[in-house]
Amino acid sequence: MVAVSLQASGVLRSIYVCLANRPQGTPIIYVNYNYRLGPLGFPQGQEADNRGQLNLRVRDVLTALEWVQQNIGLFGGDKTKVTIFGESAGAMLTNLVLLNASISNFAWAAISESGSASSPVIYNASTRESTWEYFVAGTPGCESVAGTQDTFDCLQAANSSAIYQGFVEAYELAIEDMAFYPALDGPSGAILPDLPTRLWAKGQFATIPFISGTNLDEGTLGLSTTTNFTDENIKNYIQTTYSAFPPYLSDTILDRLLELYPDDPSLGSPYGTGNETFGLPVGWKRVASMTGDLTFDAQRRTWTQTAAQAGVKAYGYQFTQNSSMGSAELGVHHASEIDFVYGQLNSSSEPASSILLSEMMVDYWVSFATSLDPNDGLGTSRPSWPQYTPENEVLLQLNGDNTTVIPDDYRKEAIEFLRDNADAFHR
Repeated sequence: MVAVSLQASGVLRSIYVCLANRPQGTPIIYVNYNYRLGPLGFPQGQEADNRGQLNLRVRDVLTALEWVQQNIGLFGGDKTKVTIFGESAGAMLTNLVLLNASISNFAWAAISESGSASSPVIYNASTRESTWEYFVAGTPGCESVAGTQDTFDCLQAANSSAIYQGFVEAYELAIEDMAFYPALDGPSGAILPDLPTRLWAKGQFATIPFISGTNLDEGTLGLSTTTNFTDENIKNYIQTTYSAFPPYLSDTILDRLLELYPDDPSLGSPYGTGNETFGLPVGWKRVASMTGDLTFDAQRRTWTQTAAQAGVKAYGYQFTQNSSMGSAELGVHHASEIDFVYGQLNSSSEPASSILLSEMMVDYWVSFATSLDPNDGLGTSRPSWPQYTPENEVLLQLNGDNTTVIPDDYRKEAIEFLRDNADAFHR
């Protein structure tokens, strides 16, 4: 079996090879590769569109998968049993390539941890023209071509230090915190002809089996701890983060969002912490709940339900295990499952229940990658993980003290509202 990692930059690499020697007797060949980041991976603006140079990071993924098909046999791998997987940006990439049905020629399964194709905010390339101009203007030697439709030649001649300087400048000046995202590449586009939620609704996606899940508190990590999130500040933050360019979110949507996520710390994230606010600003837990659902949980639920309704073999999870290394105010935050999946916990500082959970997660992941079923009966004894179906919309709660099956209905009304307004949030 071959595992191709589409991991986010900076995330653990290559240690997945340790799984090859697990006692199940199901060896894995691990493949990792580099892909272009920031403006090099996701160019913006009309020139990039005209040149057909959009979504290059996704093309890098496809090129890597083509290489695997052509060469993995030389390493003893089976090209018919390739599982693509990733976390965060890697999960988003995994799901973006699944929007093309032909990916079934390159992979037989997928695993996505905390990220979906609809997690990024997506526009036409020309919408983020100013973002591209900031990048070009900030790249030494290319200032004179900023604002023109002739920037690529200069950028291709620039060295890496200059590109990095332009990248930093763009992030400082851009309206959005995340300045470089995928772009729509037209009705005939090979990568993203329409918003992901629209493509899902049309049935335009690969039907390979997958695992998709999120962590309990996806919205806490990276959220500003210096902003007082009053109602007005929340509206401004949500507008800037999820609809910085026209068409903007309406007051009706923003007002309803505030109603569905009330100013009650006991309902906010980190969940299950009651009225404790950890000394954080007003409304912090409230916004953490909103952003976690907007970026991760609503998108995961939409994708899993849509695929299951189409007959795709799907498995969903929610990771709820706190780590001894974590901060109480972050809860079970984005990326906190990674050490568990890779078997990288420190046995001297983590409780036995966490170590056991990690062993189970490794075995679930390996079992699925090698057999398309997380319940192969090999390795650690673990609860059965039921398939997610229209008749049985359930998740496996991954928790060292209580790994069990739960219904996929948390924050049902709020998440349904986000899903109903996916277009408004550019999903």
